[in-house]
Amino acid sequence: MADTKREIERKYESDESGLPDLTGVAGVKAVIDKGVAQLDAVYYDTADERLAAAALTLRRRTGGSDAGWHLKVPVAPGVRDEIREPLSDTVPDSLAALVRSRVREVELRPLVRLRSDRDVRHLVDADGALLAEVSVDAVRAERLTDGGGTAQWTEIEVELADDGDPDFLDKVEKRLRKAGVRPSSSTSKLARALAETARTPGSEKSGSEKSGSEKSGSGKSGSKKKRKAPPVPEEPADPVTAGDHVLAYVRAQRDAILELDPAVRQDAYDSVHRMRVATRRLRSAFRSYGKVLDRTVTDPIGDELKWLAGELGVDRDREVVTERLTTVLGELPDTLISGPIRTRLDTWANARRGGSRGRLIGVLDSQRYLTLLDTLDAVIADPPLLKAAAGDPSKVIGKAVHKDFGKVSALVEEAIEAPPGPDRDFALHEARKKAKRTRYAAEAATPPLGTPARALAKSMKSLTSLLGEHQDSVMVREILRELSAVAHAVGESSFTYGVLYGREEQRAAGVEAALPGAWEEIVAEGSVQG
Repeated sequence: MADTKREIERKYESDESGLPDLTGVAGVKAVIDKGVAQLDAVYYDTADERLAAAALTLRRRTGGSDAGWHLKVPVAPGVRDEIREPLSDTVPDSLAALVRSRVREVELRPLVRLRSDRDVRHLVDADGALLAEVSVDAVRAERLTDGGGTAQWTEIEVELADDGDPDFLDKVEKRLRKAGVRPSSSTSKLARALAETARTPGSEKSGSEKSGSEKSGSGKSGSKKKRKAPPVPEEPADPVTAGDHVLAYVRAQRDAILELDPAVRQDAYDSVHRMRVATRRLRSAFRSYGKVLDRTVTDPIGDELKWLAGELGVDRDREVVTERLTTVLGELPDTLISGPIRTRLDTWANARRGGSRGRLIGVLDSQRYLTLLDTLDAVIADPPLLKAAAGDPSKVIGKAVHKDFGKVSALVEEAIEAPPGPDRDFALHEARKKAKRTRYAAEAATPPLGTPARALAKSMKSLTSLLGEHQDSVMVREILRELSAVAHAVGESSFTYGVLYGREEQRAAGVEAALPGAWEEIVAEGSVQG
């Protein structure tokens, strides 16, 4: 099992390349010299630097206290999760899996080698507890491809101690700035190495032939012009047309799927649900904005997104049912609990979980999933735009959202009129699905339409939450029937299952009673007009 460490750190550079006295930082009792470590790291990526483009770093490092394979995943500015595996000759399977959504089937290969002399200091408080580790790194970078350019520089790194107060880093930075030290212009050593060892078309000298001032990247006057960083994907221009806005939304959902893939593989909290929502948003955008993007192209992609959402839903449904039944059981008095129902629920949840988790990882490793990601990339790169895509976004997008709202209205009215029972359950579920689609369409419409779209998205979220309560009740009752049958077959009491079933029926009835009033309020608030 890979070990994960949360890193909160800041990087700095100084013309003097020295470390100022930090004993004056508030809370620091002593600065302890921990000596110099020699670190040797080889960074892996694809030839077109897909990991670097996503701010991911994969390295094999020797030397220091944490030798091994490290995958760094961005969490927030200055915050990364470092996932570690022991040293081996090849990229560990566990780390390769975490970058598969980015790499697909392209080979990972050595790209850059960084050798650093790390002079380490520990900042400790009056009790001797570690507050932060400060290091001065003398770095030598070597490009392992494209002619083998080199560069070197010195940087200061301040890493917060585990469970430390992030505000402490502000205090250290205040002292560093006062001494003339400035934040680094590069987000990581790898980013700087890639920029400073890159070759530009027509260049005659490799990085190893640079002068000292070029290698250091000091930027002082009189130094030779630095090599440009390798090309990176350009940021999309600000949306102007209807097509621009729809594509911006599509791109955001594609990016969310890619970013959540490692989290789902690691079973991070709520990651499955969030990834499922991204797939649904993407599919809804294709369907709602069929006048903007050609549905003969996007409908097959939508079918694949529906498949992916369904696979993600297997685990999500288990989570919903388990959480709901666990909560309700905790609320029941002991007099209403008969038989080993908690054990029965735990057994069901764990059995379903083991099977669904294994299946889900298989889905994320499948050729079908990787092909879907490739197809999404291709559609974003070369979108199948229709004539309306060039139109006024307020008119084109507004009309699409208004049309979706009309469909929701018809389905809600149909559900309200239906008699209680399976027919109403089905109608409410259909209304919920259409309300979700309208919500997502309104989200995409918010940039061009503003407040009306934002209000509609909010009201549709409220409606889907209400109808979601009803659908959860339908799903929980189905599981209760299954569990009750199993318990009865082995001679266990099914009394408590009946109690829980009755409560779920009341829960659904409450939603059905509340729906007409809630819908009247939504209609009274108005909708986006076409």
